[in-house]
Amino acid sequence: MDTALRSRAADVFGWDLRPEQETVVDAVLSGRDALAVMPTGSGKSAIYQVAGLALDGPIVVVSPLVALQEDQVVGLEDHPEAPRAVTINATRARRDLDEAWGAVEAGGARYVFLAPEQLAKDDVVDRLRAAGVALVTVDEAHCVSSWGHDFRPDYLVLGEVVERLGRPPVLAMTATGSSPVRAEVVERLGMRDPLVLATGFDRPELRLEVVRHSDADAKRDALVEQVAGLEGDGIVYVATRAETLVYADELVEAGRRAKPYHAGLRVRDREAVHHAFRDGDVDVVVATSAFGMGIDKPDVRFVVHADVPESVDAYYQEVGRAGRDGEPALATMHYRAEDLGLRRFFASGSPRPASLRAVFDAVPADGPLARSDLAAASGLSARTAGRAANALVDAGALSDERDGLVRVPGGPEHADDAARAASERAADRERIEESRIAMIRRYAETDECRRQFLLGYFGDELPEPCGNCDSCSSGSAAESHAANGSSDDSWPTDAAVEHAEWGRGTVMSTEDDRLTVFFESAGYRTLALADVEERQLLERV
Repeated sequence: MDTALRSRAADVFGWDLRPEQETVVDAVLSGRDALAVMPTGSGKSAIYQVAGLALDGPIVVVSPLVALQEDQVVGLEDHPEAPRAVTINATRARRDLDEAWGAVEAGGARYVFLAPEQLAKDDVVDRLRAAGVALVTVDEAHCVSSWGHDFRPDYLVLGEVVERLGRPPVLAMTATGSSPVRAEVVERLGMRDPLVLATGFDRPELRLEVVRHSDADAKRDALVEQVAGLEGDGIVYVATRAETLVYADELVEAGRRAKPYHAGLRVRDREAVHHAFRDGDVDVVVATSAFGMGIDKPDVRFVVHADVPESVDAYYQEVGRAGRDGEPALATMHYRAEDLGLRRFFASGSPRPASLRAVFDAVPADGPLARSDLAAASGLSARTAGRAANALVDAGALSDERDGLVRVPGGPEHADDAARAASERAADRERIEESRIAMIRRYAETDECRRQFLLGYFGDELPEPCGNCDSCSSGSAAESHAANGSSDDSWPTDAAVEHAEWGRGTVMSTEDDRLTVFFESAGYRTLALADVEERQLLERV
């Protein structure tokens, strides 16, 4: 990064970027796509914000949550010399939207924050293209990957949208991108020769603990007692909306300033909780995963899970909200094996075959159908039609092109075949989600170093136990096998392999006696090295 931009970043934001941040800034300023995989709190947002000081034209920032968009805007407004930022989303009043668009079109707004569903609207894309977009930034980019833990079908349109915007450089950012997820992000976004920079997943300042329970009431009592005695601000994650109210009430009775937060609250009520937590007026938020990506508060001292999360990916994303200032923080999971049944329920579900058939038949065999016309053409609600279309795109029966949805050449010709392909793909996804649930169970029940387990899951091995988890404190980590890379010579991390039944896969981590592989059709599988070698279960490809 040149000296002038480095000085400007210091003057405007007060930042001295780290070398890895500067490397990504240099890439996008030279017109190259980039994928930045960096831990929560490592300053990913600074990359596009500093790039915006040097680019001529608006920076589109695609972000999945309104709360996160507004947090970023407030953060920019805290720097008076920073270029202006605006949000464009469905919660804004018409007058506010008109004013934001006016600023974009007049060149007065440099950063434009919006959700991916906004980019499914032709008029939004057309107005942005006319404004001359200089960079498209995709925040929480793991949402675009069907193998990712937080797959969001709305993200599937982004690759086609980038082309319609005139193909500006693309910057994708995520904190939890394992090797298979990174590969699919690059593919789905149509990234061209991207710089891929992964700085590692370790957050050594987080202490990792799991408390096991056999009784639901005892678990709730233990959590309330723990959180009531913790110092500082924190988040309690629960599985259901009802539990946000129950735990928040009990924590208030225990003397904490606690508020519930879930997606069913009115937008202004969610915003009020979010702002109160950020400003220090609330010190504990009891939330569902709806609060997961909207946190930009550096001094969160603890994240406590009342229920087992849906996956290791989701867990690490959520505990990553703590200790973003680099100071010690605590991550505790209160675990009861029976709670896994609820996660299996959440992991199931796919569009109905009738909806899939209706959407496939609505797309002409010889031309495109604009997504904006999909609901009327299929006779379905916009939400149902969009969900079915995304499932058909994910299955390879339809494709998102510049002019709309088209049937894939060589793909299914009949609606029944397309619906079957989409249902089979959904079944694959359920198997993958089941495998993720199995991995979070392994994490909760392991005697190994928890940090070694977590980093191994993401393909980022730690040679020695961390010394900052309950397994290390109890001494069990020193006596257990862990993902330490001891068999990397034979089965290196990220190696492509093939299994006779499960097909292609990627080696994620190795231990003394086993290795973990992510298979595209079956999810995570842990295999005994003796079986792999004696029965030749895997072949390097």
